[in-house]
Amino acid sequence: MAEAVVYVGKRPAFKYVGACLSLFHSGHERVKVMARGLAIPKAIEVVERMRNHFMKDIIVERVDLGSEVLVREGGTPKRVSVISITLRRG
Repeated sequence: MAEAVVYVGKRPAFKYVGACLSLFHSGHERVKVMARGLAIPKAIEVVERMRNHFMKDIIVERVDLGSEVLVREGGTPKRVSVISITLRRG
């Protein structure tokens, strides 16, 4: 199956853990956890909960860091940090 993506945002971390678990149990080999800005620590928390509590055979395959430029309502650009963590079933 193709790589699935979970976008981390404002909801509690365990909601995203459940989404990752359901994707792995439905047959996906890889799940990418993505977040921007203030949600980055929550994405890391999701990955650590997956690795330490739910699926011990998960391997962090790749971590990509970067930034995106978003345009505010007033038209001014704003740079926002981005993280993408790729998990693979080991």
